[in-house]
Amino acid sequence: MYDLPSEDPEEPGLVDEFHDWQPDLLKKTCQSPNYSQKDYFIAKDLNLYYDAEHTLWYKRPDWFLALGAQRSRNQEELRLSYVMWQEKVAPFLVVELLSPGTEDEDLGLTERKKKEPPTKWEVYEKILQVPYYVIYDRYNKNFRAFVWQSGKYEELELSQERLWLEELGLGLGIWEGNYEEVEGKWLRFYDSMGNWIPTPEERTEQERQRVIVAEDARDRERQAKEQERIAKEQEQIAKEQEQIAKEQERQRADNAEATIQQLRDRLLQLGVDPNSLP
Repeated sequence: MYDLPSEDPEEPGLVDEFHDWQPDLLKKTCQSPNYSQKDYFIAKDLNLYYDAEHTLWYKRPDWFLALGAQRSRNQEELRLSYVMWQEKVAPFLVVELLSPGTEDEDLGLTERKKKEPPTKWEVYEKILQVPYYVIYDRYNKNFRAFVWQSGKYEELELSQERLWLEELGLGLGIWEGNYEEVEGKWLRFYDSMGNWIPTPEERTEQERQRVIVAEDARDRERQAKEQERIAKEQEQIAKEQEQIAKEQERQRADNAEATIQQLRDRLLQLGVDPNSLP
């Protein structure tokens, strides 16, 4: 599918499914505790213009984050592109998702040709000086991160495939799971405790599960109270039955005593001494 050319040789074509869903997951989990959501801008597959003297030159990162760039607050002002000499805020983090057609350029392996625009690596490293540049190869499950230091990129040694971004207050790492009903290893953000930031859909499901658990707990509590009430009622019934049995026994004893006394009185009337009888 990557070998089929476009009718326009200059047109890179539309993004594939992975290049649509992976940036979407990054955006949904990029919930910085250090910045209000209106104070940073996130984009995917958006033209990034970087040279005011060459206004037709641009790069198109798969995903980038610009701290301090205001989000558009109404529909008419939504960006058509990101123009550096207007924005004046360079991306803080750029993520490129390797594909067979762009791999060499993403990794800085292509050389700039004469009279041609600078390569992607040159733009990020030399011109924009993007602090963090991340590359993810979904085919080899290879996650690499570069930090800008002393005018060039230095590759970071990642621990457990995780990159902590102090200024953002978030980390970026490889999460294995199901997203959009697709199993795989995905890039997503995590918090300072190492917990993966949930998507809005996951938060909704977590809340639904909490409600179910709470309802179950209340049901169990109600059942326990009902069982306790029934046990107390049964105990009270048992006590009352015991009291009735004792009363019945007392009445039988009283009746027997009365009958004996009546018999003694009758015998005396007949002139028979009851004490003389065997």
